[in-house]
Amino acid sequence: MKLSELAERTGARVEGIGEDLDIIGAAGLDEAGEGQVTFLANPRYTPRVNSTHASAIYLSEDAQTDRQIAILRVKDPYLAYTRALRIFNPEAEIEPFVHPSAVIDPTARLAKSVAIGACSVIGRNVFIGDEVRIHPNVTIYDDVTIGRGSVIHSGVAIRERTVVGERVVIHNNAVIGCDGFGYAKDEEKHWLKIPQTGRVVIEDDVEIGAATTIDRASVGESRIGRGSKLDNLVQVGHSCTVGEDTLLCAQVGLAGSSHIGNRVILAGQAGVAGHLTIGDDVVLTAKSATSHDIPAGKVISGIPAFDNKDWLRSTAAFRRLGEMHRTLRDLERRIKKPV
Repeated sequence: MKLSELAERTGARVEGIGEDLDIIGAAGLDEAGEGQVTFLANPRYTPRVNSTHASAIYLSEDAQTDRQIAILRVKDPYLAYTRALRIFNPEAEIEPFVHPSAVIDPTARLAKSVAIGACSVIGRNVFIGDEVRIHPNVTIYDDVTIGRGSVIHSGVAIRERTVVGERVVIHNNAVIGCDGFGYAKDEEKHWLKIPQTGRVVIEDDVEIGAATTIDRASVGESRIGRGSKLDNLVQVGHSCTVGEDTLLCAQVGLAGSSHIGNRVILAGQAGVAGHLTIGDDVVLTAKSATSHDIPAGKVISGIPAFDNKDWLRSTAAFRRLGEMHRTLRDLERRIKKPV
């Protein structure tokens, strides 16, 4: 592909030399070789531009370099680079087939253009749409719906009544729709299981990481909004809702009936207590936990979490506690010293 065509397809413009360069791939600054395009998004890596072997580079509008290299000017180099990667690494076209070892209930409805891997099990009244790819050893319970173009990787279990939208990707060993953690204590102080009669709904263009679990509701539904991305080892409790284009990073935990807004980022190991509402565009930083609602647009840190700027000041003060304690003792001695 000519560099000029790549620029057009990724929303960039060629600056200076190189419109007729042949580009065959994309890679990072340190990995790229001749014929590949790379990118610079973080200014701290600017010195690496001088040592990269790439033939072209995506740079932001204000980034500068003395290196003689073909430049693709763009507002967001990382986004343009991502689009280039997708161009050079397209998804393989699906080859429809059903492996003879797959077990499919006679009541299941499968579109013609599906791929069902070895030893997968598909239950009663399941519907699987066009171009769905189900890898080996997947278990799909009764009354599940899977929309067009979705990919279910090996080891996944999709429990009864779950609805999976279009172009959803579910990675290995995730469990969708397992029982919510609901119990009532009886007169003898034993735990009585609450029937989990609800379902999970996964909207279009969601990606769910490996070993993530999403519990179904006791009544009603748990729902993951369009375009949201869940990392590996995420726990979503029963009756939770997650808005659109939200990121839940590794080991995030949502207790039951948590309601997460649109475009929220919950960083690694963040936790949200039950029955809370997290507003749109909130960021909860890594290892933070909240036990209260968070208004839209806030950046929150700590345990218990509070405003990130206040948290930064507090942690800075915490590091000086030893020094402050010595100062206070010195002041105390001076005050008590006889005149």
